[in-house]
Amino acid sequence: MRHASNERLVATIPADVEMPDKILAKLTIRQVAILAGTGLLATWVYLMAGDRLPIPVLAAIVVPVIACGCALALGKRDGLGLDRLALHALAWLRRDRKLVTAEEGVPEPPAWCRVRGRLPGRLRLPVRAIREDGVMELAEGGTAAVVRAGTVAFGLRTGEEQAALVGVFAGWLNSLDAPVQILLQARPVDLSDLADRISGTAERLSDPALEQAAHQHADFLTELSATRDLLTRDVLVVVRHQDSEQPPTWKRGPRRAAHRNSSAAIVARRAEETVRSLFALGIHASVMGADDARELLVRSLSPRRAEPVGIARPDEPISRGQDA
Repeated sequence: MRHASNERLVATIPADVEMPDKILAKLTIRQVAILAGTGLLATWVYLMAGDRLPIPVLAAIVVPVIACGCALALGKRDGLGLDRLALHALAWLRRDRKLVTAEEGVPEPPAWCRVRGRLPGRLRLPVRAIREDGVMELAEGGTAAVVRAGTVAFGLRTGEEQAALVGVFAGWLNSLDAPVQILLQARPVDLSDLADRISGTAERLSDPALEQAAHQHADFLTELSATRDLLTRDVLVVVRHQDSEQPPTWKRGPRRAAHRNSSAAIVARRAEETVRSLFALGIHASVMGADDARELLVRSLSPRRAEPVGIARPDEPISRGQDA
C-alpha cells in the first residue's frame, strides 16, 4: 500500500489460521466427503437399476444426483459453501416463527384442545442481564462490554500520520488476548423531531434574520427526510470474556456469583484498555453504560425502525458520508 507521497505503509496481517486444509486437488475434507458420497450414491443407483432401466432414464436419474453433489461441494454463496447454506436453510425452516417470552417454555395444550398450526416457541435472548456498570451477562456464559467509538479521517492525514495510525492500531490488535468484535451498525434516521425543535426555537430568536434562517433549515431537514433514505452509523467494539472455569449457563450460588463478578471486572478492565488505545488513535470512545446498552439491544431487535437524531457534542466531529 502506497500513499500519494510514495511512502510505503506496511502493516503485518496474521495468517488465516481458520482456513480449512486442502487434502486432495485443492479440495477440503468436507468437499472430498461430499464428492465421494455423491459418487457412491450414483454408483449404487447404476448397479441397482442399470439392467432394469433404459440408458436415457438412468441418465435422467444419475445426472441430477451428480450435479447436486458437485454444486454442494464446489458452489459458494457470499463466501459460504452451498452445503452449509443448505443446512442453515433447513435449520431456519424448522425454527418457530412466533416466539414468546417464557422462562420455562411453552406448555403443551390439554388433550381436549385442538390447536391449528404450531405453538409459539420460547424466545431465547443472548443477554441474560445487564449490570449497573453496563457489563452484559451472556446467556451462554461469559460477559461482554460495548465500547462506542468515533471515526478518524484517515485519508486527510499525511503519509507519516497514516503510518503512525496504522502502527498504533496494529499494536492494539496484536495486544488482544480475548475475542473482540468491531461492529458497524447502520439504522434509519428520523429528522422530524430535530426539525420541530429548530422551528420551536426559531420563534424565540431576537434577530429576524436568524429566525428566517432557522425556519429555512427546518424546512430543508423536513424535505431531506421525505426525499432521501437517511442512515446513521455507529462504530461499536464488543469485548468479551469467557473463563474456562465458568459454567456454560448461569446458576445461583456463591461460587457462581464470584465467577460472574470476576468475569465482569475483567471485561470492564479490557473495555477501559480499549478506550485508552482508541484515544491514542485520536478517536473519541466511551464504555456504554447500562441504559445505553439496553437501548442498543432494543434497537438491534428492531433494526428498521427509524430513530430520532440528536445534536452533536462539542467534541464530536461532524462528517458527511455516503449514508444520506
